[in-house]
Amino acid sequence: MMTAIKATRWQDVDMSNWPWSNFDPPEMASKGDGSIYLCCDAMNKLQALRDVAGVPLIITSAYRDPEHNKRVGGAKKSYHMRGMAFDIRVDNIDPAWLIAEARKLGFKGVGTYPRQGFVHIDTRATEAQWGQPFAKRATRFAPETAPLPAPKDRATPAASRTLQAAGIGGLATVATAAESAFAADWRTVAVLALVAVALAVVMRERLKAWAAGWR
Repeated sequence: MMTAIKATRWQDVDMSNWPWSNFDPPEMASKGDGSIYLCCDAMNKLQALRDVAGVPLIITSAYRDPEHNKRVGGAKKSYHMRGMAFDIRVDNIDPAWLIAEARKLGFKGVGTYPRQGFVHIDTRATEAQWGQPFAKRATRFAPETAPLPAPKDRATPAASRTLQAAGIGGLATVATAAESAFAADWRTVAVLALVAVALAVVMRERLKAWAAGWR
């Protein structure tokens, strides 16, 4: 039975031996040299956690090669270098719920980083916890944007724009509707008025000329 997946480049991973459907080698590989080393037991637990969560688990750090671990200030014996640790962002999920479920699945190491927005979990042999507590959240998941109300049926008279005239807001709506309804007619009247003025001027000049002829 395979106990670990190891490759000097994540591109060389044999995907026929990659059973974790919600995670890909690129996101689990070291962000240093691109190598990958993962404990299969830890990955099985991570996939089980993802299945229970029902939402994406955003992995910011999984395996780290020694140089990369040193560069980011990781512990000298970090479980990231053993392929047994994962840092998970908690933008979309309640960290307290995530930690409780992770412990049930066998993740015994837990680190909380509220300022950076992630939780560290690992499969060490003994219980360990560190870090600052997260603020309590009301729900398991991040709040969703409220859906937009369904559009009203404008074909129904009671729901039409011109009949919603309750109060000042309704009166304003009626005025707007009336303005829209008569805008075209007023433009026509204005054009006709201009034509009438022009004809009146012409007629006045013709009358003056006619009157002068009779003098």
